[in-house]
Amino acid sequence: MDLRLQGRTALVTGSSAGIGYAIAEGFAREGAKVVLNGRDGERLAQAAKRLAAAVPGAEVVEVVADVGTAEGSDTVIAAAPDVDVLVNNVSSFELRPFREISDDEWLRYFQTNVMGGVRLSRHHLDRMISRNQGRVLFISSDAAVDMAVEMLHYSVTKTATLALARGLAELTKGTAVTVNTVLPGPTVTEGVAEMLDGASAQSGLSRDQLEARFFQDNRPTSLIQRFATPEEVANVVLFLASPLAAITNGAAVRAEGGVVRSVL
Repeated sequence: MDLRLQGRTALVTGSSAGIGYAIAEGFAREGAKVVLNGRDGERLAQAAKRLAAAVPGAEVVEVVADVGTAEGSDTVIAAAPDVDVLVNNVSSFELRPFREISDDEWLRYFQTNVMGGVRLSRHHLDRMISRNQGRVLFISSDAAVDMAVEMLHYSVTKTATLALARGLAELTKGTAVTVNTVLPGPTVTEGVAEMLDGASAQSGLSRDQLEARFFQDNRPTSLIQRFATPEEVANVVLFLASPLAAITNGAAVRAEGGVVRSVL
């Protein structure tokens, strides 16, 4: 399917690996110019090389910056002042009991998971509205609506992005600009794959067996009973970023395999 993204410019924060990279590669395959972003220059350069090999001729810009800081967000804005699609993907997460999460950690998570999207959206949304064209997308999580008590600071910030995105969507009323959120569930990113490989080596169980046990014990409500791939999540994002999704605005679109037992 032609998503009509050719010639568009897409900025994807946190796109050195995982879901962010998959989204960026998807845009490149659709003929869009891609702005890659990450904090680690070496990892970002490797991602750019990987993308160039996967999509020969792709137009790629690398911006090394931490959008969890005001200075980093300013760096990204200076490098890509006008984009057609903004994907606020960058995120931090860590398993930690609530009683051990310090004030500093709460603030750090809010800066990275929420304020990065606030800053970039504040710059780009008015420009999109003035052109009457554009897409803003936030990558949230199933943990935003199904609290992950083992990482409550992460869940709370992801819930905040849902409110932020819906509020920004209200500002687009009557225009061709949309703001939506995608809620991925358990996804087999590079980090998850490494964790599974390590657990497999220690336990003697295969990755398939470990995956089955994880969903039986930790995500029994999942309807697909497997990890999603980053590419599968990216497909949802790409559709919402396209002109084909013109009537979807202010939505929280679930891409979590049915983990959340809710009709809404």
